[in-house]
Amino acid sequence: MKKKLTPAEKNEAIWAWCFILPTILGLIILNFYPTFNTIYQSFCKTGDFGKGNIWVGLANYKVVLANSETWHSLWNTIKYALIEVPFGVAIALVLAVFLNKKLKGTSLYRTIFFLPMVCAPAAVAMVWKWLYNQQFGLLNNIFHSNVAWISNPKIAWISIGIIGVWSVIGYNMVLFISGLQEIPGDYYEAASIDGATGIKQFFHITIPLLSPTTFFIVQTRLIGALTVFDLMFMVMDKTNVALQNTQSIVYLFYNYAFTNGNKGYGATIVVVLVVFIMIVTFILQKLEKKLVFHN
Repeated sequence: MKKKLTPAEKNEAIWAWCFILPTILGLIILNFYPTFNTIYQSFCKTGDFGKGNIWVGLANYKVVLANSETWHSLWNTIKYALIEVPFGVAIALVLAVFLNKKLKGTSLYRTIFFLPMVCAPAAVAMVWKWLYNQQFGLLNNIFHSNVAWISNPKIAWISIGIIGVWSVIGYNMVLFISGLQEIPGDYYEAASIDGATGIKQFFHITIPLLSPTTFFIVQTRLIGALTVFDLMFMVMDKTNVALQNTQSIVYLFYNYAFTNGNKGYGATIVVVLVVFIMIVTFILQKLEKKLVFHN
């Protein structure tokens, strides 16, 4: 038989619901409803002025999966991720190792490297567009060259990837520093006594014991890279000849859903992307058991 609540327990339960209710409502309104609505719209043809959607079943999926533009945009996104994630993780790890030491000005350097994370994306785009400018850009002036950094279809995706790496280094670095501080110093002292150099300690102690943090960063940054939009939207103009070679799949969704007003087709692109991310995440979770060392 269920125990009857006392007045004090009822009062405590009411206050508990009062505290968690805003979070529950926020999840329903901002997360759950948009998710189910997007899935529903992917099976519909958008009506006039966003109303009167017509159910078309799998028609949108057939068109999206048969459209070469979808796969080209997905490949552009993967290429961007292949630059941002490995280089962003490797550079951040090296910086974290150096800035984890008790050196003069460490706090200042940590702040400097973390600044890109707190800068407005629009400001970041303006600065890098100036750096990449073919006629007046700083890079071409320094190297005395005339390279079309963001308008040459062959190298534009690399230029965008460099901006992505620069933007996430600080965030990755902070996470690595927190992970490094969790490694007991006894391991390094014992290794030093045995004659292990700093490089050997890095590869045989730091990297294995830091693998849970590394895996977390790789997984989250991979998802972030596969959903990149603001960077490409603000750096690449619609008249840019290299846009087709840098356009991410989320950028493609934006064009169809908001520029062309075809929200059903745009929602289908999002669902396809979500499924792709779920597959990638599933593979990473399987690899975690083999690659991550749990102390």
